[in-house]
Amino acid sequence: MSRVPAFALALCLGLASSLPAAARGPVEDLRTLPPAQRVELIEREYAAQSRGRAIPDDQLAFYLEQVERGWGMGQVRADISGSLRGQGNRRWNGSSWAGATVVCSSNERRRRECRTPFNGRPVLVENISGTRCIEGRNFGGGGGTMWVDDGCRGRFAEGRGGWNGGGTGELVRCESQDNKRRTCAINGRAVLVRQLSKTACVEGRTWGQRGNSLWVDDGCRAEFSVARGPAPGHRPGPPGTSDYSMTCSSENKRRRTCDWDRRRGRPVLVQQLSSTRCEEGRTWGWTGNSVWVDGGCRARFGVR
Repeated sequence: MSRVPAFALALCLGLASSLPAAARGPVEDLRTLPPAQRVELIEREYAAQSRGRAIPDDQLAFYLEQVERGWGMGQVRADISGSLRGQGNRRWNGSSWAGATVVCSSNERRRRECRTPFNGRPVLVENISGTRCIEGRNFGGGGGTMWVDDGCRGRFAEGRGGWNGGGTGELVRCESQDNKRRTCAINGRAVLVRQLSKTACVEGRTWGQRGNSLWVDDGCRAEFSVARGPAPGHRPGPPGTSDYSMTCSSENKRRRTCDWDRRRGRPVLVQQLSSTRCEEGRTWGWTGNSVWVDGGCRARFGVR
């Protein structure tokens, strides 16, 4: 019987010890792993059982929520097996499910639309892609649908409030230590761009904004992009002004239409967000209940 040289055995042992725990053996409690590794293990398990197929987004969203509630990898594995055999009452089709969150994925950096189980604007709960998901830049939506683009993949929940713009100002980190409530001073509107905690950061539940104070609670730790402008809940201005605004983006210089509440009045360009000049009648305009942008124009529109 041949013997393995001592130096080779030492090298193999060294390499093995340097691997992540997930690679050295099975992990039962997925809550001990970062969100991206949880997703990777669930995806691999589904692919192994389905002969290489990709897991539907709605099914992945379901498993991520169940993991937070205590499901182990064994329960996920068994449920995948049952779903592939047609057992159970759930039917996964890659669109959405009736839970509190939804997963939407921009595969191969392509734009994709997903139905949501809520009508409000989507807010990021977990960024599960290598690409950073930023509202208004590579994800957005409302009214029962949302879109992702340019590699953004995340888990989203319903946000509160009517503002539909993306943060474009400073980055602020706010952290709830020991599950205690904390407030952070800001100057503008806050949008969650990166969750740092295992605890889900859900707007209105574990984080929110009152005036120029951002609050986090129950273990939520995250980075927020703060856009300049009046904060939600501030005192209204003189008659004839309005805080209603929305962001519309022409991605890849393509024409796009965005919903506009014409009861608010005529839209005007409030803030240009693109390097391309936004010029009314040429790269943006409006008709009825929609605003259109084209040629790379990306901007926030409001009422004056």
